[in-house]
Amino acid sequence: MKKYIVIGNPIEHSLSPKLHNHWIKENNITADYSKKQINQTDIEGIISEVKDEKIDGINVTVPFKKSVIPYLDELTSLAKEAQSVNTIFKKDNKVIGDNTDVGGFEQGLKHINYSVKNKKVFILGAGGVAPSIIIALRKLGVGKIILSNRTKDKAENLKKIYPGLEIIDWGKIPDFNMIINATSLGLKNDDEIKLNYADITPNKLFYDVIYNPNKTKFLLKAKQFGNQIENGKMMFIYQAQLAFKIWHNLLPKVDDKLLD
Repeated sequence: MKKYIVIGNPIEHSLSPKLHNHWIKENNITADYSKKQINQTDIEGIISEVKDEKIDGINVTVPFKKSVIPYLDELTSLAKEAQSVNTIFKKDNKVIGDNTDVGGFEQGLKHINYSVKNKKVFILGAGGVAPSIIIALRKLGVGKIILSNRTKDKAENLKKIYPGLEIIDWGKIPDFNMIINATSLGLKNDDEIKLNYADITPNKLFYDVIYNPNKTKFLLKAKQFGNQIENGKMMFIYQAQLAFKIWHNLLPKVDDKLLD
């Protein structure tokens, strides 16, 4: 039986096993998908299990999307551009890192018929998923990307890779059409992003890459102030769909049963 896992820390919130096992069953594939909480020191060992064919594929979630890279033999061009890996597989005796977050984010926006063309998008966070979002937004013709991170140096480092970003201090609110929480703030119930919602004119799109819980405080508060809200569920489903295709050479169905 083929074995697939998702690694991260924390990992309890991940719905990847539920989703992948649903598709595995639906397509009569002999495989199993589970989740594993790891620490930084476990990465090398886990990836060597892919090399030894004890594990057939790995999904990577926070905070390891960048830290897995040194242990891989090769990156796809998209993973290289994003410097972020969320899908690992073995091909031609090499362990390869790929990125399906870019495609997942793009498809997620198309699913809700939201166009970022020529719009101002404000991203909170410069960590694992931020580069993938920047690449996707640029592909979709975004007008301007503004970025803020608690550690400003991290944001400035991203600007070196993606010139044209505007970096602002954490806590400041620029003019925007869409705001994205690309941090992990919201995974825990007591997490809160301090924003002065009353100062933001309504009818903006507030987007949170977190999908479990399905409404973080960031989204609940935005809705109270008359904004459109969207969580990361569709991005999550579409990135998983692309990862499934890499591993099984089959694009599984995204249907109403999945969306309930």
